[in-house]
Amino acid sequence: MKTDITDLLSIENLTEERQAMPGLICFRSRMGEFPVTKKEPFTLKLENQEGRYLMISGETDLTLAVPCGRCLEEVQTVMHLVIERKVSLKEPEEEGWLCGTVLDVDKLLYDEILLNLPVRVLCRSDCKGICRKCGANLNRETCSCDRTELDPRMAAIWDVFNQG
Repeated sequence: MKTDITDLLSIENLTEERQAMPGLICFRSRMGEFPVTKKEPFTLKLENQEGRYLMISGETDLTLAVPCGRCLEEVQTVMHLVIERKVSLKEPEEEGWLCGTVLDVDKLLYDEILLNLPVRVLCRSDCKGICRKCGANLNRETCSCDRTELDPRMAAIWDVFNQG
């Protein structure tokens, strides 16, 4: 969602609150693509501080479907996003979410998700994962695969014993 803040920038010390519904339907990054399954309205507080700075603050909750790091089942991950940015109006930086007098709320939220997305999500703390040989989800079923993990440094010795 984009919002025009021309009126806010033209009046010093003006403070406004705006409601915005995030338009994000999916979060894409190098880590993967995670659908947004639930959104909450975003209350955005914008403050022109003496014509020098624009203070942007607000918070919202988004729920992403993130795969479990062990079994790959989708986990509904609630992200509480708190945004506080102070932008110079005299020397505007090249921010992807602020272009002239238009504030892109979705890009602002995207940056916050990127900073706060957990590196690894588990469906439960005792998740058994998937079988490396047959791919069975070990939380739901058992398989008859041999799961003996050998130290790769001992592979040559293991080969000697298997030849005899």
